[in-house]
Amino acid sequence: MTEGGIEVAVRAQPKARRAKVGGAATDGALRVAVTTAPEDGRATEAVAAALAEAFGVPKRAVELRQGATSRHKLFRIAGETARLEQRLRELLA
Repeated sequence: MTEGGIEVAVRAQPKARRAKVGGAATDGALRVAVTTAPEDGRATEAVAAALAEAFGVPKRAVELRQGATSRHKLFRIAGETARLEQRLRELLA
């Protein structure tokens, strides 16, 4: 059986006061705020970890596809597609 998954467009906010995953940015991307500074890829790693926690998957299931140095990122999250899509709808609401 092949593992499914989804791609998630993310609008990252590094150096936020509080870490939070949820809400839609003006472009429809999922907002992810992390307290980590955007230095040496640490903020991107923090975003990936926050996504893993929010979607209930292991960190290794979250892969950056685009935007290593941008606030606009594209991640692939491996897992049961239907469950991940439902969770994404909940987070965007």
